[in-house]
Amino acid sequence: MSVVMTRGVLFVHSAPSALCPHIEWAVGSVVDKRTDLEWTAQPAAPGMYRAELSWVGAQGTGAMLASALRGWAHLRYEVAEEPSPGVDGGRWSHTPELGIFHAMTDVHGNVMVSEDRIRYAYEAGAGDPAAVYHELSLALGEAWDEELEPFRHAAEGAPVRWLHQVG
Repeated sequence: MSVVMTRGVLFVHSAPSALCPHIEWAVGSVVDKRTDLEWTAQPAAPGMYRAELSWVGAQGTGAMLASALRGWAHLRYEVAEEPSPGVDGGRWSHTPELGIFHAMTDVHGNVMVSEDRIRYAYEAGAGDPAAVYHELSLALGEAWDEELEPFRHAAEGAPVRWLHQVG
């Protein structure tokens, strides 16, 4: 069986300096290659650092990266994996306050909300528009986007490294 390749990006939006080598080790263990990320100061969080890594790897690499970094205190990150033949794309967002969020994405990067999740929002709302709105907001990951937005803007113009996994 052949391995289907895809590509994606890891954005470490903020990490304390003591955690940076551990992040590199965790990422390296997923992509099976040493990674030396280019860490720069994160203007949105003084004393924190940020890095970006574009990668090419087998389907599911994004989920493995998100899992390798999940649950670390003081760490804000996002992982995006592009769709590939037979598989939707994915986006994982993590903040210390909110934990991890995952959504499937289409070819344009839009979050895809399943029929079952929409039905749940209607049922949980039971006629209360505010409750339906709340459930749909959760399904779209709006709280994660709101918390990460200042960190995304602070990264404009930052360098991006490419990492290709040989499979």
